[in-house]
Amino acid sequence: MKQLLLSALLAITLPATAMADDGKPAFGMAGILSNKNKEDLPPIILSSGMPLSDAPWVLKSGTYYEFEIQGDGSQELALVGSEFFRAIWIDEIVVEGLEIRPLGLDSIEFDEAGEMEIGFVAIKPGRYNIHVPGSTGDTQRLEITIE
Repeated sequence: MKQLLLSALLAITLPATAMADDGKPAFGMAGILSNKNKEDLPPIILSSGMPLSDAPWVLKSGTYYEFEIQGDGSQELALVGSEFFRAIWIDEIVVEGLEIRPLGLDSIEFDEAGEMEIGFVAIKPGRYNIHVPGSTGDTQRLEITIE
């Protein structure tokens, strides 16, 4: 019974991947963190008055994603999205070559120009957003769906 439940859960949460002879996903030694399960997302641009992104993100639960946040320093800007950050598992945040492995995240802020890269696994299906706090425009919000 446990095997049946585990198989059903894996079928729902893992993306379509190559399968091994035993019917289990063939990710390699790193499991879901292996390159076969990784996708790059378009960057988020933090710039005064500019849209965060060109299009909403549609993610698959169980897939590893990486994206960059690029701040141009035109204004002190932050991104908040606690609901989204709680629906993912953050592997690492890289800032100027320094790797940070947080247990959770609520928001980030750029006081000056810079870049950071975030690697994560999408976990909890749902509709989320990250946005510039205090903004009301749709271009200052990135809609995210985890399927």
